[in-house]
Amino acid sequence: MSVGAVEPWVAAADGVRIDVRLTPRGGRDAIDGIERRSDGRVVLKVRVHAPAHEGEANAALCRLLARATGTAPGQVTVVAGAAGRTKRVRISGNAVVLEAALRRIVQDGAN
Repeated sequence: MSVGAVEPWVAAADGVRIDVRLTPRGGRDAIDGIERRSDGRVVLKVRVHAPAHEGEANAALCRLLARATGTAPGQVTVVAGAAGRTKRVRISGNAVVLEAALRRIVQDGAN
């Protein structure tokens, strides 16, 4: 993701890639909007109720993003940063449709 970006996702040939900052044990499953990090990167702030133990938080993140974008959970995968709080997630599908869903989620605050 480029430093000048305003959205944490980018279209790819097979869907979209999203930079995420995940907070495990966040009390609830929610997408909290977009944040510009101190290094200039833009991330989608997400919290999940699940703990960061044996991939539970990553699985909850994938389920939440799938539900929010209307895709099957199997289409959402963590492709980088699985052990850290900042991750890159890929959602397979039509990039135009997925980007529209992500914009709606961020604008409306829908989870």
